[in-house]
Amino acid sequence: MSIWLIIGIVAIVVVLMALGGKNKKPKQQHTPIHAKAILTKREQQFFQILEQALPHAYIFPQVSFSAILTTKGFYTRSQFNRKIADFVICDERMNIVAIIELDDSSHKGREQQDAARDAMLNEAGYPVLRYSQIPASTQVVKDMRQWLA
Repeated sequence: MSIWLIIGIVAIVVVLMALGGKNKKPKQQHTPIHAKAILTKREQQFFQILEQALPHAYIFPQVSFSAILTTKGFYTRSQFNRKIADFVICDERMNIVAIIELDDSSHKGREQQDAARDAMLNEAGYPVLRYSQIPASTQVVKDMRQWLA
């Protein structure tokens, strides 16, 4: 009888340990917060080209999709609420006329995700221009002419 008592106690201890481990929350620790540049060096270079090419436009870098898109549904909002547009181009009346994305090597193999991002922006009425290389300012002017007329 004593062997069954020992086995029972061991079983209870094992169950209690298993249950106790599931209820414990992992410790949350504060990690250091650091400043970072708003634009990479490549984006800074492109920003200067945009300023030169579009002197009468307002150029806003790193704009949250949530600042330029809205919807009533939570599910749809969750599709864009943490996405960022590289550059939002506005006319002199502050109307958004185009979104410009400067793709780097991290976009290789992500064409479907980029197409989905573009589709969301297009659905809201925003044209999207994508560049894999930094274009000359004359190319930007040519590409933007239809929206900045």
